[in-house]
Amino acid sequence: MSDYYSDSLRQLAAGGRLRTLKPLVGRNGCRIVYKGREMLNLTSNDYLGLAGDKHIQQKFYSGMNEGDILDNYGLGAASSRLLTGDNPIAHELEETLWSTYGKEACLLFNSGYHANIGILPALLGKNDLILSDKLNHASIVDGMRLSQAQHKRYRHCDYSHLADLLEKHRSAFNRVIIVSESVFSMDGDVADLAELVALKNRFDCLLYLDEAHAVGLYGGSGLGMAEEQGQLANIDLLVGTFGKALASVGAFLMCSATLREYLINHSRSLIFTTALPPVVLFWNHFIFKEMLACGERRTALKALAATLRQNLRDNDLATAGSTNIVPVMLGDDSLAVVLAEAMQEIGYLIFPVRPPTVPEGTSRFRLSLTADMGADDLASIASDLASLMKRSLK
Repeated sequence: MSDYYSDSLRQLAAGGRLRTLKPLVGRNGCRIVYKGREMLNLTSNDYLGLAGDKHIQQKFYSGMNEGDILDNYGLGAASSRLLTGDNPIAHELEETLWSTYGKEACLLFNSGYHANIGILPALLGKNDLILSDKLNHASIVDGMRLSQAQHKRYRHCDYSHLADLLEKHRSAFNRVIIVSESVFSMDGDVADLAELVALKNRFDCLLYLDEAHAVGLYGGSGLGMAEEQGQLANIDLLVGTFGKALASVGAFLMCSATLREYLINHSRSLIFTTALPPVVLFWNHFIFKEMLACGERRTALKALAATLRQNLRDNDLATAGSTNIVPVMLGDDSLAVVLAEAMQEIGYLIFPVRPPTVPEGTSRFRLSLTADMGADDLASIASDLASLMKRSLK
């Protein structure tokens, strides 16, 4: 039986698709040390540059004293929230979140993955239907698979196709949930939330929005694309994460008080998971409030991404999207691997993104820009990549 696994790994390596772990050290703002060399980090989800900001972390720890070490800075919860792992800080954080978002209730999860595999299976049964954007994250796909509900995928951001599916199938099911990301993690493009809201109202559905790559970056307060597009009040289930722009770990769901109570009693990824430790909860509360005042970082990041996209196009490189996630479409797996290694040699930390993470034939670089980068950091990346590509294709 072990031969099967060895053969599978060899096939992945031969096709340029073998994943490996990559230990990184020496974080210094937007730069990091990999294989003994300092590089510009273009792979991070630290979108606002908060995880690499030593001053913010010093500000956080400056309040620590011996009397509150275990309550606010403790390293272990040692139990699930439904046993002895709950903490007043968790409730304070949830209250801050729902009151800031203008929602009725909030429920914390240990990660975005925990949220997406725990919410859909808990809320839906055999007589229900999930309609999901084809490019939704793997955690949403896994949540659909774990659910007893039927599920179908509509073409990426194709709301005519979604409407057709609803026309055909809505009447056959008790409950239907439309599921979409707001900012798509590999293409850097954005859902039209007004269209999704119109369809959920027309067909009496719930709308589930994953804002993992939007929280911190969009809207006047950084609450996400729903705030940016004026649709916060119309989202039934809004998932956000702390693990990207908020420089931490964990996730949250905005929902009704009834759904919160229901999930506490039925969501297995919440019930059977050790709670987040006090220090993480305390940091999440602290950093969320810091994020609300990061308007200048958000503005600078938008300008940086727009400039890079234009530079890529000026160098005849294919790109897409409109956010700080800037894809460079390469197509071929092997080319993506070779170019990534070549870019690392000249100081850019880039890893190739290949199937099954993205569809066949769409291997790419996913350039992830962060607010602690400056124009000088990115000034030559497009021309450097274009030059390396020409050499590789000869």
